[in-house]
Amino acid sequence: MAVETENGSVVKVGVAEFRVGQAPAQMMTMALGSCLGIVLHDASAGVGALAHAMHPRRERVKNNSNRAKFVDAVIPVVIKRMLQWGARRDRIEAKIFGGARMFDCFKGCQGVLQIGDENIAAARDVLAEQGIPIVAECIGGTKGRTIIFDISDGSVAVRFADGNEEIY
Repeated sequence: MAVETENGSVVKVGVAEFRVGQAPAQMMTMALGSCLGIVLHDASAGVGALAHAMHPRRERVKNNSNRAKFVDAVIPVVIKRMLQWGARRDRIEAKIFGGARMFDCFKGCQGVLQIGDENIAAARDVLAEQGIPIVAECIGGTKGRTIIFDISDGSVAVRFADGNEEIY
C-alpha cells in the first residue's frame, strides 16, 4: 500500500500529522516555525516518512492522545510503520527541519530554552536512541519554512518565508 499522489500533486502533511509512503510520492508540510519537520528515508526500500511535530515531549502535555504532536512519540511510531512497509531500521536515515525561534524573548529571559530548541534536542535524543543517523538538518533561525520531500531520491527542498530555497 503506497501513498499515491493525485494528478501529480504532493501529499500534504498537516500540523501534528505524519505520513508514510513509497517512491515516487512526494510529501510536503508548510509553516514550520518552532515545529519540527522530521523526514525518515530508506533509499533501498523506496520508503519514506514525514512528520510535523509541535511539542518535544509527550509527558509534559495534558491532552497528549495524538502521538504525532510530539517529537519523542512520533518518531518510534513512524519507524514502526516504515518497517511494516518494507524499510529496514539499519538503512533508515533522518533529516530534520524547523525549530526556529519565531518570537523575540522578553527582557530578562536569557538562558530560557525555547520550544524550537527543545524540539531539536528531543529529535536528536530520540533518533540517537533509535539508532537513526541524522544526515542533514536545516534548523533554528527565525524564519518559517515549507519542506517538500521526494521519496524517490530522498531530497528535501526547503522554502523559507523570505522566498529563498535550499535542497538537502
